[in-house]
Amino acid sequence: MSSFCPFFPAARLAVSAAAALLLLTPMSQSRAQVQAAPATQAPAQTANPAPASPAQTTVAVTSPEQRGITARAIDKVKQVAKSAGDIFSRVPCLPPKGGSKTMGSLPHVAAKLVAGKPVVIVAFGSSSTAGYGASSPDFNYPNRLAAQLRRHYPSADITVVNAGVGGEDAPEMMKRLQTQVIDVHPDMVIWQVGTNAVLRNLDPGDTAKLVEEGISHIQAAGGADIVLVDPQYSPAVNQRKESAGKMVKLLGKVAELRHVGIFPRFEVMRDWHENQSIPVESFVIADGLHMNDWGYACFAQLLGDDIIRSVGQIKLGVNVPTDVRTYRPM
Repeated sequence: MSSFCPFFPAARLAVSAAAALLLLTPMSQSRAQVQAAPATQAPAQTANPAPASPAQTTVAVTSPEQRGITARAIDKVKQVAKSAGDIFSRVPCLPPKGGSKTMGSLPHVAAKLVAGKPVVIVAFGSSSTAGYGASSPDFNYPNRLAAQLRRHYPSADITVVNAGVGGEDAPEMMKRLQTQVIDVHPDMVIWQVGTNAVLRNLDPGDTAKLVEEGISHIQAAGGADIVLVDPQYSPAVNQRKESAGKMVKLLGKVAELRHVGIFPRFEVMRDWHENQSIPVESFVIADGLHMNDWGYACFAQLLGDDIIRSVGQIKLGVNVPTDVRTYRPM
């Protein structure tokens, strides 16, 4: 099944909540319902059910507080499931207009998926990766990406590790690159970087140098596929338009120089607003910076679509040079 389905975790939550509610249902009531179902039961059995045993009476006792907690938990699950279930019916997630540019491959992770071997993806970054602004952890982009890939490759063993820490940029990320990325031995690293550097007025050139250094360490450690994710298009970032433009341009140059992928998030999000006429508040929360559930979901879907397309290239034997991995869903 190739359709994107980011709602699978919420569905599991709903099933778990329903099971919890069933456990709190009075046993005598449940038994009466079961007895009433068969059409061949004797009238005496349905009219005069056996009295509840002491054990059944004990199970049936729940305090008003417990019932209130259970009801609130189930209501929350229903709200989350509904939010997930209709997220793309409100605003469709479409690829940028103008067609797709030539895209290279992600040979390492694609070969693993084709061979049916376990795949580990590390999502490395700041609050956009951690999922600030999402209504639930299930709705951050790494979890949505994992759900999409698992749905598309149901027999594959896919792990997506969320290594996002809010407020960080390249200087802080470099301090944990070894322990939280390289030591995990990933097949693919998605590195979201640059936004906080723009907001702090840091030199984009210094950020680019650190990112290039980090890529070199990852590549030397095992050759994982790498995809950079540049800053988001949002009011807070656009207030520093010149710095943001330099950051986007320099990260693209680093990706080209180090032969790694680049997901042009800034251009993708700008396309949502300027070409697809989607209001900014439809994909950015009230702080004017972070994405909301829809923003994370569409970002994850477009990213996942390109991973799936890359795997398809490997399966079809498309000859993509190993030193060309331009990763542009445009």
